[in-house]
Amino acid sequence: MYETTYHRAESVENAVALLGGADDPKILSGGQTLLPTMKQRLAAPSDLIDVSRIADMHGICEDGNAISIGAATTHAEVAGSDLVKARIPGLAKLAGGIGDPAVRHMGTLGGSIANNDPAADYPSALVALNATISTTKRKLSAEEFFTGMFETALDEDEIVLSVSFPVAEKSAYAKYPNPASRYAMAGVFVARHGDGTVRVAVTGAGQNGVFRSAEMEAALAANFTPEAVAGISVDADGLLSDIHGSNAYRANLVTVMAKRAVAAAG
Repeated sequence: MYETTYHRAESVENAVALLGGADDPKILSGGQTLLPTMKQRLAAPSDLIDVSRIADMHGICEDGNAISIGAATTHAEVAGSDLVKARIPGLAKLAGGIGDPAVRHMGTLGGSIANNDPAADYPSALVALNATISTTKRKLSAEEFFTGMFETALDEDEIVLSVSFPVAEKSAYAKYPNPASRYAMAGVFVARHGDGTVRVAVTGAGQNGVFRSAEMEAALAANFTPEAVAGISVDADGLLSDIHGSNAYRANLVTVMAKRAVAAAG
């Protein structure tokens, strides 16, 4: 690991000031991606700004017909929240399936979405639930926020503060995990909203990260059953292909996971 300067931010304002005053800073929360990358000398930030102790970035609460979750809230806290389990059960299940217990008790919602790993679980929930991301500068819809593999709309001096998840009428997530990493080789989050619309978001399979399946959404809006998506396949040309599975294999996984998610939601 290269030499770096560690700062523990006392408030959001303090974090922003530290971020603006450093040459090449990185925000540190759970550190589940950043620290291993630094240990391999693949990243060498001049300063680490730890936001994990900022009270305003923690917590889960109901805000109208939405659930607001602080960016520094851990996956374990989301998975164990009675409020999330009651109002958005698909989100609680998703969080409970991230990595292993050590990862879930350290990793955070904000860190996961800011990194935007193409195999991460949370992006599918944000897109399917039409979540809103609040930052130190603005509010962004999930589809505005995620811009490509490991890329987001965040400016270099911008910090994710919280995410607001609208409560869906039904929601569920199903993934096929890589046996070693537990990352999704294909994960599908399905949400049926109160106005009758259905959103289907896929993670782990796309070359550019999370994406929606318009064909599955239309089929499920008309008939919210696993059979409605059983015959629908996504285009393999736009999917990842690596030592873990070909793009054709992942295309099949997307259909299978979509069926399982709908069955769990219904």
